[in-house]
Amino acid sequence: MLDPMPRPPRTSLDIVRAAAEVWEGDQEVGFGPRLLAQASLPYRNPGKDKRVWGRRNGDLLLTISPGMTINDRGEEESIGFPYGTMPRLMMTLLATEAVRTQSPEITFGSLTEFMAAMGLTATGGKTGSLTRMREQGHRLFNANISVEYKGDANRKVGAKLSVASAYNLWCGAEPENGQGALFSSMVRLSPEFFDEVTRHPVPLDLNAIKALGGSALRLDVYTWLTYRMFTVSRATTVPWDSLMVQFGSTADITDRRRRHQFRNDFMKALKEVVAVYPQANVEVTDSGVKLLPGLPHVAPSPGFRSLAVGTQVS
Repeated sequence: MLDPMPRPPRTSLDIVRAAAEVWEGDQEVGFGPRLLAQASLPYRNPGKDKRVWGRRNGDLLLTISPGMTINDRGEEESIGFPYGTMPRLMMTLLATEAVRTQSPEITFGSLTEFMAAMGLTATGGKTGSLTRMREQGHRLFNANISVEYKGDANRKVGAKLSVASAYNLWCGAEPENGQGALFSSMVRLSPEFFDEVTRHPVPLDLNAIKALGGSALRLDVYTWLTYRMFTVSRATTVPWDSLMVQFGSTADITDRRRRHQFRNDFMKALKEVVAVYPQANVEVTDSGVKLLPGLPHVAPSPGFRSLAVGTQVS
């Protein structure tokens, strides 16, 4: 029987303790989609009545629309938007396996095993983590993701980037003999997503990802920061307004109270990320966050830089 009690949220002290384990242990190298370093998924549920959700980073615009289904009454119904930590962890693990195996078809045991690989505890019940992971996977794999580049008034540039073309998530109980799941789960990545994550992977430390779990903002800041440390060649200040548009859940840069709240939330997340990733060369200023040339969290192999850099954004 799975424990129905959810894990309590991590405190700053928990992050420091986890950081010490990251420093002292061997790196577990993984890879993230470049998309998550440039633009993030929703932090909270935008709601089933919303038709499209967007995030902007400079000239790059990410939009997500939920998949649709037919309910038991024969009515059209939104599946819902993917949001929070779980879709981010899913995309990271899928990207890692795609780079490792060079195959678009990712197979694993049950969702319990999938979650354990990302340092998550599987809990049962209606609001347990297994139920939420299954629901978020269903939302993520049915969502329609579009990317537009608006840097040239004389040209329209965009791409569709759905994550999966097929999936089968086994959520049954684990056998008691320790031999693993009776049935395998499978995700077949879409050609576009597989091509993106294998041609432009962002190297990450999976132990750092696990240490920072429980906060979608921490995960986003870590992915963004290690990507920028990989690409930045000179001192660059990213203004607070730009950061708020890129990372703010419902950004309204004209609202002083929300600007202040975002800045406090971002600084707290950044401090916790730097505790895990002390090689990051970053300074907080009144005008924004200054990035200076530094070390990526995972040392790239020779020739790897050209794979991950791609289009430079903030």
